[in-house]
Amino acid sequence: MKVVVASQNPVKVNATLEAFQAQFPADEIELVPVSVPSGVSDQPMSDDETRLGAVTRAQNALEAVPDADFGVGLEGGICELHGMAYTFAWMVVLSKDRQVSANRTMMLPLPDKVMQLMRSGVELGHAIDEIFQTTNIKHKGGAFGLLTNDRMSRKSVYLDTLFCALLPFRSPAFQS
Repeated sequence: MKVVVASQNPVKVNATLEAFQAQFPADEIELVPVSVPSGVSDQPMSDDETRLGAVTRAQNALEAVPDADFGVGLEGGICELHGMAYTFAWMVVLSKDRQVSANRTMMLPLPDKVMQLMRSGVELGHAIDEIFQTTNIKHKGGAFGLLTNDRMSRKSVYLDTLFCALLPFRSPAFQS
């Protein structure tokens, strides 16, 4: 099975590979990472914009590798609700026959000092790096790892979310 993931980020690539291996244990998974545009801003600032970025990435990934069985788009975003800022991500899986399944991660609360930087145009990963003196956090545990003291990681959250996004392709409960 060939899966094209719209990212070169090792966290996103590895989470995608592990989710497909868990859902399709009998298949050999060939994972092809590609860089494709999201069609949204570098740091999406709403649920709708973030989901659109994931959908667009999945579509563009399948166009980039037309013989793939699945295209996967992952897009991280920010939203503010009831006076609190959160980060989250959308995962979209698009099959070659254009069946779409999408799932969103849980929301992680963000400290005010992070949002202050982000409001000035700094992406989340760079804001975290600057405030907490980390280096390239988005290719490691991400904000989830840092803020949960490694109880969760960006990869673990993405892996679980992708696993659930794949359910309509695997679970008998979704078959007609």
